[in-house]
Amino acid sequence: MIALVTQQSSCVTSVNQYDVSQYCYVQDSIIGVLAQGLASLAILAYWVWNYGYRQGTTGSSIGKSVLKFKVVSETTGQPLGFGMSLVRQLAHFVDAIICYVGFLFPLWDAKRQTLADKIMTTVCLPV
Repeated sequence: MIALVTQQSSCVTSVNQYDVSQYCYVQDSIIGVLAQGLASLAILAYWVWNYGYRQGTTGSSIGKSVLKFKVVSETTGQPLGFGMSLVRQLAHFVDAIICYVGFLFPLWDAKRQTLADKIMTTVCLPV
């Protein structure tokens, strides 16, 4: 979106004895490319902070805090830690592979685990 708003366009008119033609082209501006890059880095930093650091140390991301539950290891009952919390978030891609069926697992699973939770041996508990 940022790149679209800040694009630069240039037009050239060509005149010859048979025709008058105009050629236009659009290119991304430096400011737009830099703004898009900074926005992407900010989104990545927020994702790593929220799902890696915050959820890894407290067991709850911002959304889980609002809903009053946390993710803990099934074996220890403790939050996962930074690295394993990020891996758990990436494991949710497995939930989405087959038409998002992995996200429906909590509907019939006794422990209410998604497929990613089963892979990572985690459970969600109320706070």
